[in-house]
Amino acid sequence: MQATPQQVWDVLADGWLYPLWVVGASRMREVDDHWPTVGSRLHHSVGTWPMLIDDTTEVVEVVPGSLLVLEARAWPTGKARVTLRLEAVGAETDVTIEEDATGGPAVLMPKIARDPMIGWRNVEAIRRLAYVVERRRAS
Repeated sequence: MQATPQQVWDVLADGWLYPLWVVGASRMREVDDHWPTVGSRLHHSVGTWPMLIDDTTEVVEVVPGSLLVLEARAWPTGKARVTLRLEAVGAETDVTIEEDATGGPAVLMPKIARDPMIGWRNVEAIRRLAYVVERRRAS
């Protein structure tokens, strides 16, 4: 992304912005005051009205400015572990997302079958995150 790790982190640290870049997130209901510290949660909805599922995403591990590990939930469909890494590359930032299902029906699907779907979702999430970060930086 054409932004510093701090500029990317500033967007990640604003939980109210998650529906702008997280594929499937439709709205935020609440963001814990101490987001994104370990144990803090985003209270979100996924899906499309009227088929919305209310659930949470919790911070599992954090290194401000470089690492955010989340447990994302959307029961009854499942839960996933999501790791976001930020690495400075000159004046830009390399952002990677690793994700895999950790509970629910998705774990019944072989990893080789779910990886392409998760991969597409994460490519789109990074694209959307870049739009938010780079537009925010430009203003």
